Amino acid sequence: MASTILSLQPSFTQLHSHIEYPETGILSKVLLQDQVCQYTLFCLAADTQISEHSAARNAVVHCLEGTGVLTLEGQDIALEPGVWVVMPAHAPHALRAIANLSFLLTLSQS
Repeated sequence: MASTILSLQPSFTQLHSHIEYPETGILSKVLLQDQVCQYTLFCLAADTQISEHSAARNAVVHCLEGTGVLTLEGQDIALEPGVWVVMPAHAPHALRAIANLSFLLTLSQS
């Protein structure tokens, strides 16, 4: 199992204290994972794009900071703080950060 910020026992962290934006591209940090779920903090520099792909697991994106566009099954969803998106397993999606963008990605068994 990869190194994580938290362990599966009573614990807490302030997500904003882990947000750091790279000059270009993507920085990700696994907060916690077990056999069923993985919680990863993603920080994307402005103008970063992730091309269309799909995942074998169900996912939830919770936008924390910044702005971007998530294209999910052909539909554009504006990302801004507080937006929460459900992505079923195998749903094609792509992402574009307009400004520095951070979000929590939760992957779960399908």
